[in-house]
Amino acid sequence: MNLRDAPTVQPCVSQRYRLLVEKGEIHRDPQQEKVAAALDRLILEVAQSRLATKSSSLGWLFGGRSSSPPAKGLYIHGGVGTGKTMLMDMFFDCLPVKAKRRSHFNDFMTDIHDRIDAHRRAVKRGEAKGDDPIPPVAKAVAKQTKVLCFDEFSVTDIADAMILSRLFTALFADGVVLVATSNVAPDDLYRDGLNRQLFLPFVAILKDHTEIMRLDGGIDYRQEKLARLPVYVTPLDEEADRVMDEAWAAATEGVREEPVEIEIKGRVIVAPRTAHRAARFTFPELCQKPHGARDYLAIVERFDTIFLDHVPVMADAHRNEVKRFIVLVDVLYDRRVRLFASAAAAPEALYAGRRGTEAFEFARTASRLTEMQSRDWLDAWASAHGGKAQI
Repeated sequence: MNLRDAPTVQPCVSQRYRLLVEKGEIHRDPQQEKVAAALDRLILEVAQSRLATKSSSLGWLFGGRSSSPPAKGLYIHGGVGTGKTMLMDMFFDCLPVKAKRRSHFNDFMTDIHDRIDAHRRAVKRGEAKGDDPIPPVAKAVAKQTKVLCFDEFSVTDIADAMILSRLFTALFADGVVLVATSNVAPDDLYRDGLNRQLFLPFVAILKDHTEIMRLDGGIDYRQEKLARLPVYVTPLDEEADRVMDEAWAAATEGVREEPVEIEIKGRVIVAPRTAHRAARFTFPELCQKPHGARDYLAIVERFDTIFLDHVPVMADAHRNEVKRFIVLVDVLYDRRVRLFASAAAAPEALYAGRRGTEAFEFARTASRLTEMQSRDWLDAWASAHGGKAQI
């Protein structure tokens, strides 16, 4: 096909962005508009590259080579609440390519390590050759994925840091295009990490294969909206549900929510509603299931804002739920995780039991729930997560 015959790719991200501004759902931001335009340019480049390399209707999707260099990706960094994830969602939806993958970086690297282990086992069984698993693993990923999107790109694990340079050298060589959002600039990735000098070649490779864009206008739009909303709503009624839904919409900025599975020690914890770094649960989902401190810690490693709907008044018959709720609040408090909750009563009235040690323990929980609604607490949360206090 001659490129002149190719259909025009419309500036989809910019159009969707302008529509949200016109509806009053977001504020117009020149930096966001600039990133939206860059994402539209990348969509056009990817579409043209796909057409240029087609030898059949699906050729490019299955790894067709091109004599021209692949499109250069984007690395978008900035503070929390500046719209990075919103723009990434628009880009992924608009991208007219089937061989695309959107993944949390930790999930992607878990998949890579699983593939590496599988290759090594296959070599031992005589079903595969080669002592170095990186090239075949990268080849398999590149065959399946031509555009790879990471939200909240952050490197903290030394096992990941040690293989990223070689992995992405191979992926980029196979024409994979990377689009990533992050809270930190490339030069600050894995800062102070163990053996960081071995990680630095990846930073150079990343800069060579992506355009680096900063998105940080100094305004955290999510916090601006959330600052006007209560974080603890009682009693449980339609108004409480409305306030929680309004806060959830502000926290997620209209980003499409999706379920997330968190693996821990061979088990899977399902977060049924997530977007950005926020997750929403009902009380039964978190406190009536057999969860413990390790589970709650795994959740807060992934999310810094938790919504908890319909916390009931608990009595002696609910000792298991009470204990889990106490542990949950302790974890949220200790890890500085912001909690939005709807409850049947004020914190000090949530426990009505008369036996055991739960009444004494719950007094601390009620105190913490009250503190977590305070300006000082919310200021500390904002500071810990790189934001600005808006309360």
